[in-house]
Amino acid sequence: MDFQLTEDQEALQEGIRSFCEGRVPADRLPDLEAKGGFDRGLWGELAEMGVFSLRRPEAEGGVGLGCADAVLVFAELGRRLVPGPLVWSHLAAGLLEGAAGGAVVVGGIDCTADSDGPLLLEHLAHLDALLVLRTDGAFRVDPRAVAAEPVAVPLDPLTPLHHAAALPGGERVADAAAAARLRLEGATLAAAQLLGLAEGSQQLATAYAKQREQFGRPIGEFQAMKHLLADAFVRQELARAAVYAAGAILDDPSAGEPVRAVAAAKLTAGEAALRNSRTCIQVHGGMGYTWEVPAHLYLKRTWVLENGFGTGGEHAHRVADLLG
Repeated sequence: MDFQLTEDQEALQEGIRSFCEGRVPADRLPDLEAKGGFDRGLWGELAEMGVFSLRRPEAEGGVGLGCADAVLVFAELGRRLVPGPLVWSHLAAGLLEGAAGGAVVVGGIDCTADSDGPLLLEHLAHLDALLVLRTDGAFRVDPRAVAAEPVAVPLDPLTPLHHAAALPGGERVADAAAAARLRLEGATLAAAQLLGLAEGSQQLATAYAKQREQFGRPIGEFQAMKHLLADAFVRQELARAAVYAAGAILDDPSAGEPVRAVAAAKLTAGEAALRNSRTCIQVHGGMGYTWEVPAHLYLKRTWVLENGFGTGGEHAHRVADLLG
């Protein structure tokens, strides 16, 4: 399988990267936090860029690309910590009218796995629709019909949470097979965001190591620091291979086993993002633990994404079962 990007893919990646760097620089994150992690204006611009309609057919107003292209876009969104229910609105583009164009903001929750844990809904106050994945299908729920209490201090300050005791039944918009496919695609796009987090935190740590001096030398010249940053880069590239493979295999299942590829991507990218964000905090030293340095946001977003569309433990067991 050839993982070299085509010229069109490179242009797509560069376009999204340039947009994110211009519209969501690190110094704008506090403003987004003050808005509850959501900005309607930014959301509309993301829709205009084709983030939500990326995989819709051109005949239906979409861009007509595949999962292999979508992972490039979502990795860039993750690298810049772009907030919002990005994956869910992308998944809903073919199911709910208005989602592809950004007019309808769609969030969601995966209820396909047996769990007695709390029902935590992200960005509930900003949603126009809630997509619920269950074993018997996908269901549209009116967010206003959900009885939920806001979480006073969410783990990620850019991902507000509400705790619900139960969810309404909702309107069925897709069958069980489609819901299972949506879960696979959602896990792949979440893995792509985790890849972006691994890359972003590694780049932040490397940039700081080049400029921070100790004993008259940049700390990046010290051997121990080089080892930390080299390991972070290796983890990032390993995750990239796994995520790119998952996207390609979802587009062409004859190239591999989709369930195993997606599970491996989510597991590998989650591990890379977790360890790289911790390395980023370590490289920054005492500054790494302060609110002003965005290193903590990479770690917190990683914890949020790791628990979406299957935890790391679930995917590890799935890979082991499929290998056995």
